Amino acid sequence: MQSPPAIPVPVPVLRLPRGPDGFSRGFAPEGRRVPLKPDVPEIQEGPMSEDSPETQEQRARATLRERYLRSLLAMVGRPVTFTLHQGVLVAAHFGATDLDVANFYVSKLQTPIGVQAEALLRCSDIISYTFRL
Repeated sequence: MQSPPAIPVPVPVLRLPRGPDGFSRGFAPEGRRVPLKPDVPEIQEGPMSEDSPETQEQRARATLRERYLRSLLAMVGRPVTFTLHQGVLVAAHFGATDLDVANFYVSKLQTPIGVQAEALLRCSDIISYTFRL
């Protein structure tokens, strides 16, 4: 008689090394993965020139993305309350997310019908989440 197969252990998510500025994570600005910049001279309009609406929007999006990623980093190992569709509230300890931030890996998931030791929550099912710092 054979013993039941072992339950696979989740693989931890590897974080990228610190970037060249010491704060960010990622690749060097001059690395081989950076797309080549076209050799188009920039037009200087003077010291009072304002950014275009597209540039302002891009900066705002970058700021929001950075805040979101920092919130994910701050959630690791903390209890988090998730609000799902139709007002369902669940609580869990946040573990990790996948590369595309499409799923959250959580443990001790408390649902209205019971507790799951480990689970994956699809981000498309989550309306909001809260956690204490």
